[in-house]
Amino acid sequence: MDENKMGTMPARRLLLHMAWPMMLSMFIQALYNMVDSMFVSWMSGEAFQALALAYPVQMFMIAVCVGTGVGVNALLSRRLGEQDRAGASAVAMNGVFVYLLSWLVFLLFGLFLARPFMGFFTCDPLITDYGGIYLSIVTCCSVGITMQFATERILLASGDPLGPMIIQGIGAVLNLSLDPLLIFGCGPVPPLGVAGAALATVSGQLLGMTVGFFLVSGRKDLSLSPRRFRPSGDVIRDIYRIGLPAIVMQSLATFMTLGLNKIMALFSESAVFILGVYFKIQSFIFMPVFGLNNGLTPVVGYNYGARSRGRIVALIRFALEIGAVIMAAGTLLLALFPHRFLQLFHAESNVLATGVSALRMISSGFVFAGVSVILCAAFQAMGASMLSLAVSLSRQLVLILPAALLLGHFSPRFMWLYFPIAELLSCLLALLFYRKVYREKLVPMSER
Repeated sequence: MDENKMGTMPARRLLLHMAWPMMLSMFIQALYNMVDSMFVSWMSGEAFQALALAYPVQMFMIAVCVGTGVGVNALLSRRLGEQDRAGASAVAMNGVFVYLLSWLVFLLFGLFLARPFMGFFTCDPLITDYGGIYLSIVTCCSVGITMQFATERILLASGDPLGPMIIQGIGAVLNLSLDPLLIFGCGPVPPLGVAGAALATVSGQLLGMTVGFFLVSGRKDLSLSPRRFRPSGDVIRDIYRIGLPAIVMQSLATFMTLGLNKIMALFSESAVFILGVYFKIQSFIFMPVFGLNNGLTPVVGYNYGARSRGRIVALIRFALEIGAVIMAAGTLLLALFPHRFLQLFHAESNVLATGVSALRMISSGFVFAGVSVILCAAFQAMGASMLSLAVSLSRQLVLILPAALLLGHFSPRFMWLYFPIAELLSCLLALLFYRKVYREKLVPMSER
């Protein structure tokens, strides 16, 4: 049984077995997000900046979906473990329902707030127009991404790690195929510009949703019948009781990006462009580490419940080794080829002049960030979620925003050092917390 593997399979093999599907699916997700923006940058710098300013809203939608999924996963897997098929089916249906409610909130934002949101971050009417069009489409049609997440989380809780990878892979292939066709046009298809990029994105998500519901409908351990469904206040409260803290933590990146966009706009439009390029590249490098976390959390949690100190330490140490290798590779890529990444987004000569040194400075903190991110996952698995929240807050709000404002004011040339400074200090904080957790939670366990 899978439970036996969690406690008996060699630690390194177990972590790789659990993590690789999610690492691959998140890598694919980051890849098509970066390519989407790359195609738009070929239109104009204004079009790319519009997508960069719209990106935090997309990050927030994902944060809501991921955090909600934490609650759905926890309740659904618990019901299945109790052999409560009716209860599991009720959780799954209520999960789909709350994801539908999330889409309605995003829809209202797209209808009424998309353009005012863009106007808050730029005075350029062209960027505002581009961003308003893009945001309106991706939020109003976000039923695809919300329902895609709903089906992925049901499959994961049911013990199917490959289903979500298939869903994301199929959606990514369609998105990448439609991007150049809809953005630049071909034959009878007119060029749609940023609207084409948005339509390609939501088309991939809608296809993923369709495949997801097809896979979920084949589950024999769940009985999903919309006709008999009635929302359950108790189940919905339990979903958000577990999922709301995760939504808050996932949303920190959104508020960090919003704050940095506003701060960068005080200094120059090229700084906003560089920041947008960085966040696209960052997601490409960081996503495999987040996928590794998805594999680490359940196996550390299982072995924490089994009071197996040796396996917990071995799992965390191996995850840190993998994360360090991934992040060191990212540092080398940005240190050696920063101009190539900027040219992918058609950066102009004045942007290249400052962007090359900016990306090199930022990347110097990647390994520190990897340590913090992995230890945060370990803290959550061992019931120390407040320590995880404290590290995340320091990385993404408390340290980075004041540092960006101060360095930008006193030394614009070196203002990008706010990233590695915040990552280093947060890494030291995470290590101190790990020492605390080790002494208070792991040392009392018997060695296994």
